[in-house]
Amino acid sequence: MSDLRLVIATRQSQLALWQANFVSARLREAHPDLTVELLGITTRGDRWLSSPLAEVGGKGLFIKELEEALAAGRADLAVHSVKDVPAELPEGFAMPVIAYREDPRDVLVTRDGGILAGLPAGARVGSSSLRRRSQLLARRPDLLIEPIRGNVDTRLRKLDDGEYDALVLAAAGLARLGLAGRASEYLATEVCLPAAGQGALGIECRWGDDRVHALLEPLEDPRVAACVSAERTVSAVLGADCTAPLAAHATPIGEGVMLQ
Repeated sequence: MSDLRLVIATRQSQLALWQANFVSARLREAHPDLTVELLGITTRGDRWLSSPLAEVGGKGLFIKELEEALAAGRADLAVHSVKDVPAELPEGFAMPVIAYREDPRDVLVTRDGGILAGLPAGARVGSSSLRRRSQLLARRPDLLIEPIRGNVDTRLRKLDDGEYDALVLAAAGLARLGLAGRASEYLATEVCLPAAGQGALGIECRWGDDRVHALLEPLEDPRVAACVSAERTVSAVLGADCTAPLAAHATPIGEGVMLQ
């Protein structure tokens, strides 16, 4: 591809497109002569919504087709929510940029602004995350944690239609979609520790693609990358994916990080 043109592979959900357009804008700010195009792709994870993610292939379902586009040369890079990226990338790929981290916490969303402590016994809380389920039930074993799939708008609609009494979502996704006002309660990390990489964007490309690496360099954020890399190392060492209720959260402390 031309040195002055980049193609970004992205899922086609509203949030994924926001993230891809955000990265496109940052690239064009850094390189005013650069042309950036988006290649929208519907992944297996987007198509298979009837079963919990852990039962149909895990996190890789959201990125496999994007990586296929990279390998085939149809795209130069892919933009991901880092929490959706397996801890170990397939051979031939790299994620040189981990940056732009929003609030990594989870939020509770209810129709009436209610908080976790105020939910009645038996309240139906929508979440397919084993991590969230385990931590919520540790605090409130009287709740019903029920699976839910789909994009943010779909989940909010199901809540508003009365299918659930509450949802647990990533604060970052709501903020990026301009929906932070829907959050009823930001869950403290002592209540619900986030997933590794939650809130951060990751930019994946082909291993050894020096042209793309050079163009991405102005977007790097070493402090965010250090924290997220520490979190992802925990996942990699423990061999954890969406079938394990693993949480990890790092914050910068001096020249290092503090890991929970």
